Amino acid sequence: MKTVRLGKTGLEVTRVGIGGIPIQRPPEDAAIKVIQRALDLGVTFIDTARGYGDSEKRIGKAIADRREEVIIATKGTWQSKEAALEQIDLSLKHLNTDYIDLWQFHNPSTFERLDLILKPGGALEGAKEALEKGKIRHIGMSIHTLDVALKAVTTSHFETVQVPFNFVTIEPANELVSLAKKHNVGFIAMKPFAGGLLDDANLTIKYLLQFDNVVPIPGIEKTKEIEEIVNIVNGSWELTSQEQTKMEKFRSELGTQFCRRCGYCMPCPEGVRIEQLVCMPILWKLWPSKETLSDESIGGFMKASVESAENCIQCGECEEKCPYHLPIREMITKSINLYEKMKKQKKVSATGN
Repeated sequence: MKTVRLGKTGLEVTRVGIGGIPIQRPPEDAAIKVIQRALDLGVTFIDTARGYGDSEKRIGKAIADRREEVIIATKGTWQSKEAALEQIDLSLKHLNTDYIDLWQFHNPSTFERLDLILKPGGALEGAKEALEKGKIRHIGMSIHTLDVALKAVTTSHFETVQVPFNFVTIEPANELVSLAKKHNVGFIAMKPFAGGLLDDANLTIKYLLQFDNVVPIPGIEKTKEIEEIVNIVNGSWELTSQEQTKMEKFRSELGTQFCRRCGYCMPCPEGVRIEQLVCMPILWKLWPSKETLSDESIGGFMKASVESAENCIQCGECEEKCPYHLPIREMITKSINLYEKMKKQKKVSATGN
């Protein structure tokens, strides 16, 4: 498989990697086989995070005898030097390795949070200490907020940047892709399938391969998915006029109901967790139901988001601030209905009625 240099890290990675959220969904032995199949096919880049349930542990088991075949990226907190060091050590333990190729700050979504990383005694100092000790080899950032990402790539502190990018979320193509190349910052494209909303791998992967410095990391749950993607990478990347038309159709269909997670709708004056609510259908697709329906971790996060919707006074301020003119109130209602439906189904399944 073709490779690309991941910016100033100097790491040569395959033109696609794999993302580590969906491998939480299958049984552990099946998840391990998925990862190992990806390695067998020549994929060399795996991305995960401390916040992805047992993803790190599964990856650690899958690569136990194949560590030198893979470049591992994981993510952790931006909150403090001490917290960053603690999470790096936990990742090393769970991944069953003595070094992490690329450690990324996990979604410092505001300029204030970016400043927390960079200030004296901040999380960046923790990452640099881990770098000096050989626990990590490179430092990057994973983020959903485009304007913060644009600033981050110019700071010289981050060797890579990871943002949502696909043929519907096309905003990074306008400036960030070229700015990252200018500053020699590696570019990792998360959510190439828009969190499961896009289902045509041929269009999704070929679109991103048009950008010669972009490494897509599709989330993989089944071996057949990575086999299909590798076949696409090993084939022709040219997009036909019919494929271009098909992408435009997808964009028009999703445009009125697709949150790009830019955060401009926030904060809500009533404390409603708007972004989390409108993105809830994506979480159902990506995370195991045992976690999304629990009262802990992701489940607790979703429950709290739904409860926050009780504060909504239907003022419409969020829709006025949304640069994509999304019907946010309607989307929130749909998410709440979905949540209640899934909770009801869980109760029925538990009782056997």
